[in-house]
Amino acid sequence: MNLSDLTRNAYMLRGSLAKKGYMRWWHSFSGVQAETGETRTFFVEFLVINPGLGGEQPVLGQHPYYKKRGMKPSYVCVKAGVFPGAEGQEGRQLHAFYPIASLKTTPSPLVMQVEDCFYSENRITGYIDVSPEEAGHRFFMSDAGTMEWDLEVHKAVSCHTGILASPLFQVLNALDSYWHGEGIKSFFRGTVTLDGVAYDVTPDSCYGYSDKHWGHNFNRPWMQFACGRLSSERSGKELRHSVLAINGCCPRFLFIPLRRKLLIQLTYTGEDFDFGFRPFVLSRCRWETKKTNKRYIWHIVAKNKDAVIKISGSCTREQMLQLQYENPDGFKSKLPLVAGAAAVGTIRLYRRVPGGQVLLDTLHMDQGFCEYREG
Repeated sequence: MNLSDLTRNAYMLRGSLAKKGYMRWWHSFSGVQAETGETRTFFVEFLVINPGLGGEQPVLGQHPYYKKRGMKPSYVCVKAGVFPGAEGQEGRQLHAFYPIASLKTTPSPLVMQVEDCFYSENRITGYIDVSPEEAGHRFFMSDAGTMEWDLEVHKAVSCHTGILASPLFQVLNALDSYWHGEGIKSFFRGTVTLDGVAYDVTPDSCYGYSDKHWGHNFNRPWMQFACGRLSSERSGKELRHSVLAINGCCPRFLFIPLRRKLLIQLTYTGEDFDFGFRPFVLSRCRWETKKTNKRYIWHIVAKNKDAVIKISGSCTREQMLQLQYENPDGFKSKLPLVAGAAAVGTIRLYRRVPGGQVLLDTLHMDQGFCEYREG
């Protein structure tokens, strides 16, 4: 449902999550190079892993010293970068690691400061510089380069997952990973400088997205899809305040894994359609992922008592980047996590009526954000 909840966006790695848990606040948005008109899509993420194990130095789980001693990772990581471009431009991810002791936070509404990097609900700023020598070490999981950002953020549409991320479900460890989309439709304004080249980020053309994940481990499969650039066949216009957001989850009951499901919210011209958010109702959702030599392709059909949604989306392999993470146990999956910001596709939305269904609209997606790892 479209409901802001800053308490769910707050810092909350306590109890068992403090020594085996993670939080990640993700932001992605497009910027335009003023002189050339080149458009690129950037991302900035704040990641905290196992703060209860931390101290005055970041503990990198892939570093041979810590790996040999069986030490779990514990650090703050600021990840920033750019997705591959349509003209063959390479993607990049830059990692800066900081000790837990250097992190300063406030309660809800959250404000975080770690050296040069700052996060609040309406502003993010920071700077990362990774040398070629540092990037040469596998345990940094980073490319080389520099990126600086100074951005205002307005989170216009939220996705609240209800009981699925409630304190009760967290106490029961009902999910490996919880999700809250405070800004599935976000408007960014400011500048990004990548390797000395400046890009302007404006609300009208940024197509921004912001969310948060936290829990004991990453979802497998890891499935996300979101698009804030939707155009309507019915009106022939782009829908400024409409957005689609999809997130996968792997529920458990008494530690027994249940059927994997998708959480889907479509905010369409002021009306919210959600699918899969009720935990005690069998999910009426079918989805499949196909991989060809050139594309990742997703097909999804979901139903609730009021509506039916049919989604087809894809992204070219050339415009996807393999993101690097280790989980709270220090395990780095051999299965690639690929992500892109150039997904396209269609959404068909139907209203259910007695005896059948009526097509409300067909929406066309462009510049969609997607992440996927096989389970």
